[in-house]
Amino acid sequence: MSNNDIIVSLDIGTSKVRAIIGEVTNGTFNIIGVGSANSEGIRKGAIVDIDQTVQSIKSAVDHAEQMVGIQISEVYVGISGNHIGLQSSHGVVAVQNEDREIGQEDIERVIKAAEVIALPPEREVIDVVAKQYIVDGLEGIQDPRGMIGVRLEVEATIITGAKTPIHNLLRCVEKSGLKVKDLVLMSLGAGGLALSKDEKSMGAVLVDIGAGSTTIAVYQEGSLTATSTIPIGGEFVTNDIAYGLRTLTDQAEKVKLKYGCSWIDDAASDVTFKVLRIGSNVEKEFNQEDLAAIIEPRVQEIFHLISQEVKRLGYTDLPGGYILTGGTVSMPGVLKAAQSELSSSVRIAVPDYIGVRDPGFTGGVGILHNVVRSFRGRGNVSGGNSNKKPANRSKQSSAPSQGTVKKPGLVDRLKDIFSDFI
Repeated sequence: MSNNDIIVSLDIGTSKVRAIIGEVTNGTFNIIGVGSANSEGIRKGAIVDIDQTVQSIKSAVDHAEQMVGIQISEVYVGISGNHIGLQSSHGVVAVQNEDREIGQEDIERVIKAAEVIALPPEREVIDVVAKQYIVDGLEGIQDPRGMIGVRLEVEATIITGAKTPIHNLLRCVEKSGLKVKDLVLMSLGAGGLALSKDEKSMGAVLVDIGAGSTTIAVYQEGSLTATSTIPIGGEFVTNDIAYGLRTLTDQAEKVKLKYGCSWIDDAASDVTFKVLRIGSNVEKEFNQEDLAAIIEPRVQEIFHLISQEVKRLGYTDLPGGYILTGGTVSMPGVLKAAQSELSSSVRIAVPDYIGVRDPGFTGGVGILHNVVRSFRGRGNVSGGNSNKKPANRSKQSSAPSQGTVKKPGLVDRLKDIFSDFI
């Protein structure tokens, strides 16, 4: 592998921190390394202990480094949470070239023009996503480069977030000895990977059910139009099992992963297991049906809350249906429970790459997919990450990617704002 071929994503979740290494070779993108570690210091998707989170990030990154035999120096970091907001914006610039041919610089200027919006002091722009470009009144243009025109406009979605959780996220990554190349909204990355063009166009809901929270992203007319986070996920199922079987939470988690089924009709009465009861040294035997009787009501409740939240966002009829992802949807029976509760077409999205064929990896792989797509849009197939050289594990200043037109200077601006605390 030569320099500038490697890109790395970091997905910091409630139960797992995942570092995924991707390689771009001759225009082809592949996953070459994956590292994961149990997540400490995260509750319901939010960082509550920086030192514990730093250790989890280091463990995941070390795992990925050992798999591939390189040192990781910079990463693209996924961000999500209930502080994320979407806002429509419009930008207009005059084409600068004398021959009136629209170039990359014109696109960057019009994106920056769209980014100039009034924001409360506690919020920051994370990303600017172009929905369509308009050249001299001609609408519906996805890539105006090379076109001739005088006036270039963009209809864009501004993705914003609260400065404090953004800063805490950056702080954790930097204390791990890594440089933050860019922030990528998890829903945007996962949507680009998991949803088809038709699903995005007709309207669909991407549902990422993690351990501590569930993220809902609504796509319509080809773009992300709404997002929301519900503070409920797979951890609640684990807690229900612990209460129901009167056992420890870590045992409940193991039982859930090995024997869990969220649809009673699919559970087997002859599949049995034993758990140690709290307050005694006595093990008690249960079967998979007993477990499903605990899990099914909670999973149905989760999908009921998802349905209610989509309605609250103002969407009632989305032909594309629901696309499920996230670690929790790996459990047998989840698809049937979702189809029953949502009364719509439902499918589970799984990344189609060796080593990450699990719904829990959709977000992390989606980050890489988003980065590769943005570089290809610039005619550059490389992620610009020189990980072949040994990484400097000391604290490094964070800078946004030079290969993207989105959110110029976000990390630098935040470092200035919080310079007194760093």
